[in-house]
Amino acid sequence: MRRFNLPPQVLRLVLLTVGIVGSYLVARHFLTPRSFGTYGWYRGDALQELAALPPVFAGKKACDECHSEIVKQLAKAEHKTLSCEGCHGAGQAHADNPDVNMGVLHYSHCTRCHEANPSRPKWHKQINTKSHYPGQKCTECHVPHQPSEVP
Repeated sequence: MRRFNLPPQVLRLVLLTVGIVGSYLVARHFLTPRSFGTYGWYRGDALQELAALPPVFAGKKACDECHSEIVKQLAKAEHKTLSCEGCHGAGQAHADNPDVNMGVLHYSHCTRCHEANPSRPKWHKQINTKSHYPGQKCTECHVPHQPSEVP
């Protein structure tokens, strides 16, 4: 009986493929976390780790405790559906200690939603920041809590 002989270049390709697949399987075994797949297609320990993190967002109710007049003013305006922290940033530290500054409201907070973008609905107010009063801050002409008002 004749022995089957592979050409050397095919043998090298087969050995290279076996080496790559073997390396992948070994790496996968050692690098995949033990809790992966416990609750589905993600790492199960992530739930406990995220739950253990301190909260960074306070919520609109926490803002209402000290800034109720602004929250009431905002409730009558176009931005009534927005969270305070959507523009001002995470506020848990400020809610815990009012001496902690929330930070300066930058025009980029406005342009996140109002920069002209064809995917946004036509009724959503949009601007082109390069031509819409360049060099000025949005708050020089607009009141963020009542955007339709002019100061």
